[in-house]
Amino acid sequence: MNKLYIYPQNMKSHATLWLWSLKDFAIIMIAALLSAIIFAATAFVIPAALTAAYAFLTIQSDEITIRDYIKYAVRYFISTQQYFEWKLRGD
Repeated sequence: MNKLYIYPQNMKSHATLWLWSLKDFAIIMIAALLSAIIFAATAFVIPAALTAAYAFLTIQSDEITIRDYIKYAVRYFISTQQYFEWKLRGD
């Protein structure tokens, strides 16, 4: 009897659920629950805003998150010195 096994394309990739890794998804769900409880008790919106910001920054696309992309952009444009070397074509 032939059995068909289906494996993911990349066996080294992290487990994801929708747009987040499972660790980030668990953190977002716990923070959302706590934010809802805090909002219901005190009408304080800042924990919900922080949860939404964290959820946005941890969205994954092709094994890179928005937070990583912003970190790489800051490193490239602001914190790391760019080195350029100019030469004539004939030399």
